[in-house]
Amino acid sequence: MKTIAEQFYEHGVVPVVVLEEVKDALPLAAALVEGGLPCAEVTFRTEAAEESIRLMSEKYPEMLVGAGTVLTIEQVDRAVTAGAKFIVSPGFDPEIVDYCLEKKIPVFPGCITPSEVAQAVKRGLQVVKFFPAEQAGGVAMIKAMAAPYTMVKFMPTGGISAKNLADYLSFGKILCCGGSWMVKGNLIKNGEFDKIRELTKEAVELAAKIRG
Repeated sequence: MKTIAEQFYEHGVVPVVVLEEVKDALPLAAALVEGGLPCAEVTFRTEAAEESIRLMSEKYPEMLVGAGTVLTIEQVDRAVTAGAKFIVSPGFDPEIVDYCLEKKIPVFPGCITPSEVAQAVKRGLQVVKFFPAEQAGGVAMIKAMAAPYTMVKFMPTGGISAKNLADYLSFGKILCCGGSWMVKGNLIKNGEFDKIRELTKEAVELAAKIRG
């Protein structure tokens, strides 16, 4: 059984999804799976998130579905009960991280400073989110932080697209990149799931090409 981190590495890209309506969950999941990327971080900032995670997890058990933008322990419980296989938080919240570790729930907290990475290392975490990636210094900042923390891998999210994906994925300490360019809100809203499937396929091919 592959770990979640190993699956992230294989995918190279993790679609960061904002679902405003539950009805879009299954067509979106189908587009991602058919595009070769059976993975999604569903942001928990909408009313539709919880039920969307439940539907996607039930209908597509092969999908690695997690919850992002998790801000409270109560949201952790709701997301996991709905079927989320991992939790992502935008910043380093010790309460959320400790709770997830205690419950053996895979958690990837946001870290953009050495102090936050140090807190993650102290708890035995080997993979952290780096958000907002571009605004927080991009690859140069990750390289600087990775130097002293040799055992840590990063999952940058924020401002990443097909144009700069190579900058990130070509650095060995980056496990995968979170991105929304293949699952943009307007594409979901307009029901352009064929387009999402195409963009997903392109993202998968691009990540494979970059990693060789």
